[in-house]
Amino acid sequence: MPKKFSIVVMPLLLVSIFSNAQDLQHYKNIADTTSDDLLKLESIDSILSKTFRFDPETFINYSFEYIDLAKKLDSFDLAAKKAISLQRPLTRVNNGLGKAITILNGVLAHKYKINDSTLLGKLYLKKGDANFRLDLKAAIQDYTLALNHFSVKDSVFSADAYLFRGQANSNLGMVVGASEDFKKAYAFYESLKNYRYMCLAQQGKITMFCKNGFYEKAKKERDDLISKLIELNLDEYLSTEYYNQALDYKRIGNDKLELEFLQKADENHNDSLNPNMFIYIHSKLAEYYSIHGDIKNAEEEIQLIEPRYQEVTEDRYAELNYSGAKATYSKAIGDYEKSLNYAKNKLAAAKDLGYEEEILDAHFMISEIYKEMGNYKKSLENKDIYSSIRDSIYNRANANSLAYHQTKFEIQEKEKELVEKNSNIQLLERNSQTFKNLMFFVSLAFMLIFGIVLLYRNRQNLKSKKNLQEEFSQKLLVSQEQERMRISKDLHDGVGQQLLLLKNKLIASGDENAKKMVDTTIDEVRNISRDLHPFALQELGITKAIEHTLTQIDENTTLFISSEIDNIDNIFSPEEEVNIYRIVQESLSNIIKHAKAEASKVLVKKFTNNITISIKDNGVGFDFTEKYKDKKSLGLKTLLERTKFLNGQMKVVSRRENGTTLEFKFPVQ
Repeated sequence: MPKKFSIVVMPLLLVSIFSNAQDLQHYKNIADTTSDDLLKLESIDSILSKTFRFDPETFINYSFEYIDLAKKLDSFDLAAKKAISLQRPLTRVNNGLGKAITILNGVLAHKYKINDSTLLGKLYLKKGDANFRLDLKAAIQDYTLALNHFSVKDSVFSADAYLFRGQANSNLGMVVGASEDFKKAYAFYESLKNYRYMCLAQQGKITMFCKNGFYEKAKKERDDLISKLIELNLDEYLSTEYYNQALDYKRIGNDKLELEFLQKADENHNDSLNPNMFIYIHSKLAEYYSIHGDIKNAEEEIQLIEPRYQEVTEDRYAELNYSGAKATYSKAIGDYEKSLNYAKNKLAAAKDLGYEEEILDAHFMISEIYKEMGNYKKSLENKDIYSSIRDSIYNRANANSLAYHQTKFEIQEKEKELVEKNSNIQLLERNSQTFKNLMFFVSLAFMLIFGIVLLYRNRQNLKSKKNLQEEFSQKLLVSQEQERMRISKDLHDGVGQQLLLLKNKLIASGDENAKKMVDTTIDEVRNISRDLHPFALQELGITKAIEHTLTQIDENTTLFISSEIDNIDNIFSPEEEVNIYRIVQESLSNIIKHAKAEASKVLVKKFTNNITISIKDNGVGFDFTEKYKDKKSLGLKTLLERTKFLNGQMKVVSRRENGTTLEFKFPVQ
């Protein structure tokens, strides 16, 4: 700093500090002496605003006083805000996890007096954060309650709740729940363009893969995440990823890479993100060196951990790692009594946290220590517990793996079943209503004879009109098909022949570009001609014509089609075959245009009394009633008219986002 600048700035800085100290003391004097509760509350609020970042101890002590006073004044919204802001310094600075939960519970006891649902959600979110290192099941309950209170405008808090609940579910081996939570958290963060926390959600998913034995998939996902962290300049998170990868290598027995990634984690560690990560990394390094007989390096790692661990009082995960390191080191130097005590401490911490892998490791360690001490009975007892837990983890991992891959399918099947049940209920309700109407008219028959006669006549007229309309629609379809055939023939025999003559003349003239243009035009005319009238019906028969159409669509569009086609030649008249062909063609055309499907399956089955055609896709689906009533939508109406022309039945099963199935059944005479 230039000398002149220092001369000017330093006095101003000293004046500012002195002035702030005077203000702080002024508000402390008021808070400590006034009997006016409102004035006292305002004074404490000023103290808190001045000490939040600079004097954690004062901030914490006066926050307690502020919350008690706000509750006394029935200002529970104010008490909630201060309890929320107090949670971080209370747990991070003084490690007062238990105290933080007590304060939050004290405010939540009056939750019905808090008007802001977002505040309630934040209280449960902070309580979940505190419980995360003490009781994972309680943390999951808190995060769920937080989500119940957050609204659409609280998407950033909802994202945090899903992320933290996913981590808790993952730690407890709840694969399906964890997977859904991480997926929702990722979607929220992506919509908010919060790339840092998107990475955290992805990291949670990776951890879940590891815990269920998908190490190769976890490694691939973690490599992608590390690349993304580097790309987004989020280097402070690299240490956690390297640490987790080292744990994976330990699980699969790759000692060399375990050490390499622990060292990488140490090189990239940043205290500002998670100060206790230092203890986690160096505890695992101490364990590694102790197991591999490198006592000197193990002792150095223990010496690094000791002073940092003395500052930690309520981080059970830090205690778990520290105890594991001390137990392994003590066993390596032959101090079995001390090793046993530390191993038991590790077991207690692992049980409190619910980390089964660590519980498993602790029992194995205790078994080995008792064995060295000559207490074979205790050694065998712990070995049996170890074997039982190991088998349980293995079986649950298999079950979780199966659940993970089957859950979506099962959910879809359940939703389908519910829709079908609802449809049946609606049908029963309609039938019931019809029956009631019928009984009503029967009971009034003698009194309303004239009205019934008029009603009968009206119905007959409507039926006659309906029959005329159906007859007209069918004649229109026949006429339309005849007109299509005429135009198709004219195009093929007239325009097509003229184009061929023009092509021959161009070949003679040697104009290749013009020849190619004519070839393209001829192909287009042929395609239009084929679309207008399926001459393949006359040449190949209905079965081959359908197969040919499916092949053309499969080869020329992105839609994948699978099929099972029975031979139905010589069953229907030529006019009926045209309508069957058109039904298949128009159904597939609708799938290509509207369904956004990736795949379709076509079944044509021949039975004794009928022919059944089923066309199914995995597209977006639609509401049949809404679509059929849409005057602009002619596709379904045309299909229905063609079905009626064949005296058949048409069934549509469709739900939004779950595909569509069209089923047609035509009688065989």
